[in-house]
Amino acid sequence: MNQDYIKAHEWSIIEEGFDPKRVKSSESLFSIGNGAMGQRANFEELYSGPSFQGSYIAGVYYPDKTRVGWWKNGYPEYFAKVINAPSWIGINVEVNGESLDLYTCKSVSDFKRELNMKEGWLSRSFTATLQNEVMVHVEAKRFLSLDSDELGAIAYTIKPLNTAAIIVLQPYLDSGITNEDSNWDDKFWDTTDVSQENHQAFIEAKTMKTNFHTCTFMTSQLFVNERQLVIEPEQKANATYASFSYRHQVKQNESFTIHKFGGYVVDRNHKKSDLLKVAKDLLKKALNIGFEQLLEDQKEVWAKIWSMSDISISGDVKAQQGIRFNIFQLNQTYLGRDAKLNIGPKGFTGEKYGGSTYWDTEAYCIPFYMATKDQKVARTLLEYRYYHLEKAIENAEKLGFSNGAALYPMVTMNGEECHNEWEITFEEIHRNGAIAYAIYNYERFTGDYSYIPEKGLEVLIGIARFWQQRASFSTDKNKYVILGVTGPNEYENNVNNNWYTNYIAQWCINFTIENIEKIKSDHPEDYSRIYNKTSLSEDEITQWKNVAEGMYFPYSEKHQVFLQQDGFLDKDLITVDQLDTSQRPINQKWSWDRILRSPYIKQADTLQGFYFFEDHFSEEILERHFDFYEPFTVHESSLSPCVHGIQAAKLNRMEQAYTFYLRTSRLDLDDYNHEVHEGLHITSMAGTWMSIVEGFGGMRIRNNTLSFTPRIPKEWDAYSFKINFRNQTIKVTVNQDTTCFEQDGSKDLDILVNNKSVTLTPENKVSLSCV
Repeated sequence: MNQDYIKAHEWSIIEEGFDPKRVKSSESLFSIGNGAMGQRANFEELYSGPSFQGSYIAGVYYPDKTRVGWWKNGYPEYFAKVINAPSWIGINVEVNGESLDLYTCKSVSDFKRELNMKEGWLSRSFTATLQNEVMVHVEAKRFLSLDSDELGAIAYTIKPLNTAAIIVLQPYLDSGITNEDSNWDDKFWDTTDVSQENHQAFIEAKTMKTNFHTCTFMTSQLFVNERQLVIEPEQKANATYASFSYRHQVKQNESFTIHKFGGYVVDRNHKKSDLLKVAKDLLKKALNIGFEQLLEDQKEVWAKIWSMSDISISGDVKAQQGIRFNIFQLNQTYLGRDAKLNIGPKGFTGEKYGGSTYWDTEAYCIPFYMATKDQKVARTLLEYRYYHLEKAIENAEKLGFSNGAALYPMVTMNGEECHNEWEITFEEIHRNGAIAYAIYNYERFTGDYSYIPEKGLEVLIGIARFWQQRASFSTDKNKYVILGVTGPNEYENNVNNNWYTNYIAQWCINFTIENIEKIKSDHPEDYSRIYNKTSLSEDEITQWKNVAEGMYFPYSEKHQVFLQQDGFLDKDLITVDQLDTSQRPINQKWSWDRILRSPYIKQADTLQGFYFFEDHFSEEILERHFDFYEPFTVHESSLSPCVHGIQAAKLNRMEQAYTFYLRTSRLDLDDYNHEVHEGLHITSMAGTWMSIVEGFGGMRIRNNTLSFTPRIPKEWDAYSFKINFRNQTIKVTVNQDTTCFEQDGSKDLDILVNNKSVTLTPENKVSLSCV
């Protein structure tokens, strides 16, 4: 834990007291989004102190030319940047001619910021004394509408406390923005038109190179003590800016309020020629509905989301706050409404990592969306990869592979690889395995096999072809080996025979062959179509089988464990507990050379394989590997604590599992990795959900049957969650003595609880001993 200023609360993230040193971190933590756009929690009024300004539009990016010291063949030409979009949230405030700026005020008191996760809004209030001695109280509330996801709304109220004052509220739009993250300081936006009419302003702009056309828009309403005013504003505009200045003489203790409505429309969703008209229609709709009703609508939509996705915890407020924060941010980032979108590692909270898609989606996010929403949402995420299959084949061709072999990108916006670190782009090829595993995981959980013959098998064939070509035969070992890779542990590069990579490669081939045979038998028309489309042959399948059957797996007889890679035991095996805390995190304190020579593991690597393929190994073997590798793991990836927490719970090490849970659930709230100012770790938040449902709840699919092995930390009185399993909603409630199951489907459901069969009938509770 590296920060502790967020107040514990079951449903809200709360900051009290103004500290400029915390501004960037809070801008991340209090971010808001609605799946179509999002923004960091920047102040509406001017702030001249250190700040990370960020507003983002889903799917809109810039191909920033790759910048490396030594170009290697196969490098992607660009790194996809999530770009800071034109800002619509700004409201400059003047009080008797002086700008309100918390960084320069004489004093700031009663500062409070709240992110209400239950209802989906952000608020801020404070009392400030300006240099001119005027004391004002401000209350602001804003949200991005889930109901109308191109629209956002702000209510901003200022009250002079010690004197009457002339106050100017100046709402504005600004497209003269820059990115925090840029390779060459390129200009990302070209503003094509700025217009104003009837208290409305519009900035039309397009992205350079990618030519996404957008229209940013705003309008406002003014009130004094809730009485609407009509004030003729002073208009200002230039090539990238438009504003209205509303001046009013405000009495002492009188409230002057602006309701500002704004947002974005994009040619991803509308014709370019219609953008201005659509924006005007949205503003008309917003004015007709009004801020308060839009807010009520927001609350209703969030109530519906929470009714299915909430996890409640009794007796541990920080644990409760942590899981709800994670679930809230996941739903702010992706709702499954647009098949061309995916879940970026930072969501709408920052620019680091770029891209919108990593293997995190398949490995961590799909289980959350599969179980808390209609299964179509998870299927949409699978289809995202299907529609990028041709690009994956092109990516592999650039590296010398052929015959339809597919290498999915490590980072992508449109299917092209856009990650420019060689040890990741060329070597972290295990990502292919996660994409295949997600297809398996989806069918296993939903029972929907139709995706595989319709789309999934083509993806699996491309992946199997890649693994067969990527493996090479070692005459010395008389086995197939996979050389020069990076596993999930990115603190080792260019290693040979990473166990996880070899194991998932073998599994991918076998899974593909299994499904070819099944489709040939049960779906002959699909089989014929795919066979002809992919030019598949029996000889090729035989080659795959040879590679899978002959795959090499490094193993230590001394330690009785699979080795993370061939040379792991050659390292100086000093465990993490012997490291001086001043050396942590090592990725910020050590040279890369020192990290690569060390035994330290960034995140689950061999244990990632044990997580995916738990049923391939006995609990005894899992325990042996957990005890060997976890002591070397520094957990400096956000994806690390959740897997270890699930496995610790499986091994009934509840104290350790609880510690891992707190770390994953409060990773950003408590800034474990010293980097929350850069944005949140969105994709790992799905791992937090898994830590409870799969970890403490012990949810698995065993022989096509939903299974639970419920456990509960001693720190909790109870916890509960819901899952959508094959269109039947099951609620699980666990306390220290019993576990209760309820289901609201239309038919009986047989499940396993602690390996014993239990039948759930609609509308009836079943209570069982927790052990």
